Amino acid sequence: MSPTESAFTDTLISREVRERIVIVGVTFPQGTPAATEAGLNELALLVDTAGADVAGRITQRRTAPDSATYLGKGKAEELLEMCLEIDADTVVFDDDLSPAQQRNLEKILGRTAIDRTAVILDIFAQNARTPEGRAQVELALLRYRLPRLRGRGTAFSQQAGGIGTRGPGETQLEVDRRRLVNRMTRLEADLRQLDRTRTVQRKGRQRGRQRTVSLVGYTNAGKSTLLNRLCASDVLVENRLFSTLDPRTRKFDLPGGETVLLTDTVGFVRKLPHQVVEAFRSTLEVVLESDLIVHVVDGSAPDLQGQIDAVHTVLAEIGADDMPELLVINKADALTMSDAGIDGGDFEDGDAGEEARQLMAAHPGSILVSAKTGMGIDDLLVTVGDRLRVGDRVVELEIPWARGDVLAAVHREGEIVGEEAGETSTRIQVVLDDAGKARFAEFLAS
Repeated sequence: MSPTESAFTDTLISREVRERIVIVGVTFPQGTPAATEAGLNELALLVDTAGADVAGRITQRRTAPDSATYLGKGKAEELLEMCLEIDADTVVFDDDLSPAQQRNLEKILGRTAIDRTAVILDIFAQNARTPEGRAQVELALLRYRLPRLRGRGTAFSQQAGGIGTRGPGETQLEVDRRRLVNRMTRLEADLRQLDRTRTVQRKGRQRGRQRTVSLVGYTNAGKSTLLNRLCASDVLVENRLFSTLDPRTRKFDLPGGETVLLTDTVGFVRKLPHQVVEAFRSTLEVVLESDLIVHVVDGSAPDLQGQIDAVHTVLAEIGADDMPELLVINKADALTMSDAGIDGGDFEDGDAGEEARQLMAAHPGSILVSAKTGMGIDDLLVTVGDRLRVGDRVVELEIPWARGDVLAAVHREGEIVGEEAGETSTRIQVVLDDAGKARFAEFLAS
């Protein structure tokens, strides 16, 4: 068998044989056992998305994390026994581990020990498709790995001069560190160039004064499905976490005929790694320039308020916490509701339906939809149009019939809400923003 065939066979085997994972959660005084279990359940979904199987889980209650092993010494030994019993390949912690804790745990357990951040970054690495997305993910990975570089064996050689310090030269550890730093510098430069290109595109859209709406939400809340429903597009949709990472912008029309740009952003998750937020900051800045944020929530998911809080945490981190927001509860088709109850907002018995009902009561103006079936989409379009026009007002223009160019420009610029034809001119009631009012100031009716 040739080396190429052997490598291909090894790849197939690695895809067929999934790692066996033990997940670990620790409850501290500021948390609760229920919250720890919810975090482990989500971590199990992340592990499955990354291509591994959860073979066991273990929890502990502590007043503070152990500085050396995060867990206590006795619990670490118990974890080792579980790993040996179920033949686990890797141990994944629901909280971040310091490089020293990770190194000490691997010595005790005799197998790889990683944290939630490493799993999320692995998923991102698998799903990034565009050059910008791959560069962002690689930069986040390098930022995560830099403090975790380790020397092995004789790689720790001394390089300084003088008696007792002479060695064969620069250590392999320092070579690896320099390579990572150089690569990070190159990626940051590439992303700055891509960001400049994106800025030029945004300025072009601003000159056209098209309204922009951004979809944000927890991962797998159905943002891409909603984008496809509103814009008749064919963006990839999968029932898994972080199936799409790259932002996509499409056009859709409001009931009044106004064209709006809709942008789908990367999904959020609890404890989203800081490296990811920093690497994707240029992509997420599109949210800051939006006229409206549509916050999509999975109505069938447990702990809806917890997911909303996680999204708000990330929005606050990028400075978008005070943006106008519309809460959209998606996946209404998955809730236990009667047909009459959908219109009236009354849910049948069922934990998911009850929690969604309470969420709508707590957030007046929220919309219940099903991006999959189209339920509630018309109400969503009307609401989006109303929210976008909050800062606008209807003005009346009188345009001579001889100025057909102006008449056409008005139709392109704003939403026509009334029109009255006269002998020499036409009076039009149109919704315009400040820029549009200034453009057609000479045609304002007295």
